[in-house]
Amino acid sequence: MSEAAAATPQQGPSPAYRWLVLLLISLAMFGNYYVYDSIAPIADMLKADLGFTDENIGSLYSVYSIAAVLVLLIGGVMIDRYGTVKSTILFGGLCTIAAVINALTDDFVVMAVARFILGLGAEPLIVAVTTALAKWFKGRELGFAFGINLTIARLGSFAADWSPTWAEWAYNSWQMPLVISAVIGALCVLSPLGYGAMESHANRRWGLGKAGETDKFKFSDIFKFSPSFWFVVLLCVTFYSAIFPFRTFAIKFFIEAWDMTRANAGQANSVMIFASMIATPLFGLLVDKVGKRSHMMMLGAFLLMPVYVLLAYKLLPFGVPIAMLGIAFSLVPAVMWPAVAYIVDERRLGTAYAVMTLIQQIGVAAMNWLIGKVNDVQGAGVANPEGYAMGMWIFSVLGFLALAFAIALNVVERGPRGHGLDKATVSEA
Repeated sequence: MSEAAAATPQQGPSPAYRWLVLLLISLAMFGNYYVYDSIAPIADMLKADLGFTDENIGSLYSVYSIAAVLVLLIGGVMIDRYGTVKSTILFGGLCTIAAVINALTDDFVVMAVARFILGLGAEPLIVAVTTALAKWFKGRELGFAFGINLTIARLGSFAADWSPTWAEWAYNSWQMPLVISAVIGALCVLSPLGYGAMESHANRRWGLGKAGETDKFKFSDIFKFSPSFWFVVLLCVTFYSAIFPFRTFAIKFFIEAWDMTRANAGQANSVMIFASMIATPLFGLLVDKVGKRSHMMMLGAFLLMPVYVLLAYKLLPFGVPIAMLGIAFSLVPAVMWPAVAYIVDERRLGTAYAVMTLIQQIGVAAMNWLIGKVNDVQGAGVANPEGYAMGMWIFSVLGFLALAFAIALNVVERGPRGHGLDKATVSEA
């Protein structure tokens, strides 16, 4: 394919050029994450001003995930077939359109349609960016590169969480924060255009060659992935189903159950994002040097298990479970996503990441709706903060499952069908 990985370090783009590519394409992820998380800071305002329920708010996230499920598999095949440049421009454009529509309506159905369009673009965009990075950095600093990419992406979530602080003037109504989101969402298409120009320049200057032939896709091929891949997928779906639906309601939960202001609740929700921005690249660099990927995933899942019960019943000072959540949120993704590049053949990476993300989104969609419904049934709110406890127990069960799948991955990797995930990576850069 027309990627830097097609050339040797001596003949191809310099390390500085590759890192510039990473920084540029990661801006699309920044915009993507900001738009996705722009609903959470105004969740209680949507409820108070527009009459939304917690189930409605959860559904705005669930419909995103449903769209992702519908598009991801074909999106992965498109990435493998047409390349990362065309794919990132197409899917990034959908994200920008969705953000604009979302800012222009107060109707739940139209807003849900906008979130559906966002799901059609955002998750395949993430897969395309991930696939691009795997091809530019595999055999070099892949874990560290993925960590930097996630740091920039999560900076978008961090900025959204802090928007009640840095854009306090915008929170006089529910709509202005979404207008800001639409402006930032333009990065989703501008960044891929810049990435395309850089790859085109690399092709002209270094002659990276034509795209390689991809495998003809067959649905049955999905079932030919190795056991290690499927255990990573199962860890992915349980881990993210415990993280992202929690963030959907976290600011509202902190306001109503922990008596925080909107600004403080947003800042508290951003702590794990901020921690992951710093720690994820460091963990990625660590596993590049020492390996032990399956052990790292086990540790991250173990830390996740007690967090939600501690928050629900205030068993420890607030900072303790939030710090544990931040470490888990840094450690598991830093190891999990790069691991796929060592398990799956490069020609099928787009499809593999799409399958993994698709199954993840099924879990996230179900959990967003379920937690919203449980909160409504339990009467969770200012007058009944104890109503949040049932949802927190559900999240805790997912933590136990994540640990079980991480342990199963470790067992497989120690056997004859392992892929050497626990070995260190020798850098070529």
